[in-house]
Amino acid sequence: MNYFERMKEKYEQLKKKENIIILSVESSCDETSVAVVKNGREVLSNIVASQIEIHRRFGGVVPEVASRNHILAISSVFEEAIKVAKISKKDIDAVAVTYGAGLIGALLVGVNFAKSLAYSLDVPLIAVSHVHGHIAANYISHQELKPPFICLMVSGGHCAILKVEDYNKFQLLGSTVDDAVGECFDKVARVLDLSYPGGPEIDKLAKSGEKAYTFVHSSSLKNSLNFSFSGMKTAVVNFVHNKMQKNEEINKADIARSFQEEVTDELVEKTLKASKEQNIDKIVVAGGVGANSMLRDKFEKACKDQKFYSPVLKYCTDNAAMIACAGYYMLKDGLGLADLSLTARATIQL
Repeated sequence: MNYFERMKEKYEQLKKKENIIILSVESSCDETSVAVVKNGREVLSNIVASQIEIHRRFGGVVPEVASRNHILAISSVFEEAIKVAKISKKDIDAVAVTYGAGLIGALLVGVNFAKSLAYSLDVPLIAVSHVHGHIAANYISHQELKPPFICLMVSGGHCAILKVEDYNKFQLLGSTVDDAVGECFDKVARVLDLSYPGGPEIDKLAKSGEKAYTFVHSSSLKNSLNFSFSGMKTAVVNFVHNKMQKNEEINKADIARSFQEEVTDELVEKTLKASKEQNIDKIVVAGGVGANSMLRDKFEKACKDQKFYSPVLKYCTDNAAMIACAGYYMLKDGLGLADLSLTARATIQL
């Protein structure tokens, strides 16, 4: 009996086990993370080695540099996760790993490490979507949260509204037709000469600014649940460049505030619209941009007839705990079992 055949039997047995411990690996971008999670929601450890300082001098993530640093970090991050969780390797019931979407080289480091670990421990390997992990981060932060709910997924690579019908059943209601919102934050931050990562810098700067400008006056997508942020990003870039060419003063705080106000208004408005159309009174935000203070504040104020959920800040950004949580619910539904041919994928469907 080969590895995969043995794992199919173990997978069925694990579904019935009372307490399941999953070790998870996340390396989709510039964070190397390993976590140990019990029964999907009890985090025993969640170790994250960030590369922010390494990439800051480049103004963004350099894929080759990220991959090399994942290789350097992953073994020590794994050992620390085991130590902090106060378990031994034989206590691990399954290994979950992000296999996509993300930077292909970075993902390959995590996937190959996870495959080797699962094989050496003779435990099942669970292939998890990075996006589904971000959604699951809310289950860790809110123990009472259960589907169905409307989820706004906002990150550097994704911007979408999803109907989460069950733990592993998702319906795409709307998405960006061009740029992801996190990408726009980073590009606007760059033109304002703010440091990487741009999103938190804009959020911080906007607090001292005023809503002085309107960059996009109307949207051709106003009657849909889709988003378009490319025009807004271009408008900000052109505005700043025109000011510079005329040697006019640039109020960065006002620009940051105006840009952030417009973006968050559209995100909140369309998410609430989806909630009403689907008759679902729970709204969840997921992804790195979910840490934006203005976005969270606007949801808190706007959700008068809905319950609003967002992850605690440490689970908004990339981390392995959310991957373990998603992997747990996949295991419970008999999904995601992978063999040793599993490889990384730069893009996967939401």
